[in-house]
Amino acid sequence: MGESKRLFFGLDLPKDIKQQIIRWRADGFPAEAGYPVAAEGLYLTLAYLGEISEEKTQSLMQLAGRIQQPAFTLTLDDAGHWPRSGMVWLGPHRAPRGLLQLAALLRAQAARHGCTQSPQPFHPHVTLLRQATQPVKLPARNFSWSLPVGRFVLFQSHFSRGRTRINEIKGWTLQ
Repeated sequence: MGESKRLFFGLDLPKDIKQQIIRWRADGFPAEAGYPVAAEGLYLTLAYLGEISEEKTQSLMQLAGRIQQPAFTLTLDDAGHWPRSGMVWLGPHRAPRGLLQLAALLRAQAARHGCTQSPQPFHPHVTLLRQATQPVKLPARNFSWSLPVGRFVLFQSHFSRGRTRINEIKGWTLQ
């Protein structure tokens, strides 16, 4: 069985927040709700690139390095379930403008480099559970994590031996 690797720009979450989210998820969702995403898989995708050449990767990394944008605060205070994709997610009730601008820039650059972008509007989210195809009762909306976002990252996702691993390739600082 071969390995496939995919690239995407995203936001990593601080380790302590990941641990808090995992505890909250364990308390708030029954085991049969879906397949829980591991701590290292808790991130927010800004722009999906797919499997691309080294040349395109270098070019997109150069463009990413030119992005000048202020840091912002992200508040994860909303959750939902997309039954068709079998995904339970955590995200901002109101996405900060900085997040929307950063994602729009990265998605536009990716599209210009031939990386197909979803026709769906950008919906910032962190995937909590996969394979959640049955109705899921969402926890009461009394949760909120606020985190300063001062950098974004180019991640590589490897699928190997039945497991997805996420590695940071490079990160860039916001102003």
